Amino acid sequence: MKMKNLGIYILAVCLIISGGVNAQKKRTKTQRQTTQPSGYGTQPSGYGTQPAGNSTQPAGNQNQQQSGYGNQSSSYGNNNQQQQSNQPQANIPIVVVPSTGNTALDTVKPSLRNDASIERNLIKDRQPLAYEHIREDDAVYRQRVWREIDTREKMNLPFRYAADEDNGNQRFISILLQAIKNREITAFDVADDRFTTPLTPAKVMESFAGGVDTVPVYDMQGNITRYEVRTREFDPDSIYQYRIKEEWVFDKESSRMFVRILGICPVKPLYSSSGQYIDKFPMFWVYYPDCRPILSKYEAFNGKNYGARMTWEELFENRMFSSYITKTTLDNPYDRRLKDYIKDPILRLLEGENIKEKIFNYEQDLWSY
Repeated sequence: MKMKNLGIYILAVCLIISGGVNAQKKRTKTQRQTTQPSGYGTQPSGYGTQPAGNSTQPAGNQNQQQSGYGNQSSSYGNNNQQQQSNQPQANIPIVVVPSTGNTALDTVKPSLRNDASIERNLIKDRQPLAYEHIREDDAVYRQRVWREIDTREKMNLPFRYAADEDNGNQRFISILLQAIKNREITAFDVADDRFTTPLTPAKVMESFAGGVDTVPVYDMQGNITRYEVRTREFDPDSIYQYRIKEEWVFDKESSRMFVRILGICPVKPLYSSSGQYIDKFPMFWVYYPDCRPILSKYEAFNGKNYGARMTWEELFENRMFSSYITKTTLDNPYDRRLKDYIKDPILRLLEGENIKEKIFNYEQDLWSY
């Protein structure tokens, strides 16, 4: 009886050992299948075997291909990392560059010494003379005239004087832009010439390709060290024409003909991408009576005597510039410009001189000799 029980016990132990071995084999096979690469072109083991020469490539070539693919992935990761590093970061400083060579919009550094052989204090205290009052009942004759000044003419070259002084660049367009930027005068939209729509200084600077750009600065390793805020480039010499709106008034009390400038408008020429001239584009209007205190602080260039220069306010009041008439209210019931009904440019100039002579003759015809 005891021998029978011993045989049953031995049989049970053998079955347990056999089951454990089979389970271990199944686990090993499952692990081998799960750890096998799932990439394209990989076949499960046991699918079928081919001759060694045809089924597999040399191990060196396989390693080289895998290494190259890995290098591509690595370089792609580096590109992503480089792109992320070029994004603006909060810990990188931002520096505002005060001067970028844009003489029309930049602030000119003042001289730390007396940049003259004499003490020049009079220009700081100059004030324009007040206009003589004209009663409405005494203004028996009035005509409005629109003119254009071309600074390329010899008499108008002071408008393009490009030197820098303590009060800024001496170009006329620079004087206007600096006064607008400092909110000393107000610019008006060119939708009309009656000064109805004021413009902000930022809007005026945008029309001159102004504004600012944030530019990254890199070191020798290609890393961004800081950001610089720079003013956009603008060529002040590209503005070489100005429109003037003025009014001629005859005062019967003083028996004089007065001329009063009402507004000034810079004009920018427009060119196509091929460099062909298209048309003139007015930039903004400024009210001249508001500009007189500012223009009295700037002296116009005098090529004959540098010490006998007049202020810009005196230059306009003394009519020390050359211009031609483009529009008038004299015999113009349709409110048209001369170019709208006179196509020939020479005839337009002659018609402008004819208008000037008619206004001049009105005053002369009142006198008897």
